[in-house]
Amino acid sequence: MAMKRAITVTVNGKQYHSEVEPRTLLVHYLRDALDLTGTHVGCNTSQCGACIVHVNGEAVKSCTVLAVQADECEVTTIEGLAPSEDNLHPIQEAFWEKHGLQCGFCTPGMIMATAQLLKRNPHPSEEEIRKGLEGNICRCTGYQNIVRAVQAAAEALDARASQPVSTGD
Repeated sequence: MAMKRAITVTVNGKQYHSEVEPRTLLVHYLRDALDLTGTHVGCNTSQCGACIVHVNGEAVKSCTVLAVQADECEVTTIEGLAPSEDNLHPIQEAFWEKHGLQCGFCTPGMIMATAQLLKRNPHPSEEEIRKGLEGNICRCTGYQNIVRAVQAAAEALDARASQPVSTGD
């Protein structure tokens, strides 16, 4: 039996102290130890993108990261993207409204990749969207509605950013 290692990981704003085997992948730690099953296990070869999460603000395929590598890191999963349980994130809402999902298996990874894309490029062209999501495979949609969803999310985030901030007066 492999000797376990102690890790401390902040996931979706909550700190976890765990003992893990050094070979445990982050995707399995999230799903099996923390019961955060929104991050999907697809190919286990980093080809499909279904397992994308953010580690310290950067999108990573969690099937390529060991849980011990996430020690002392902040991880955001699809469950932590929304501002609350009652409100979807604008990207999640855009995928819903523009039918950017079909079976939904790739959707968490697509949404997390989209968040990274729009953080880096708030106004991407269709070509830039397709390039930005090329590490994510969808076998159902044909990508048209995914691209529309990303465009709608960009517009919604832009509109939200340009709204005046309330001073609470």
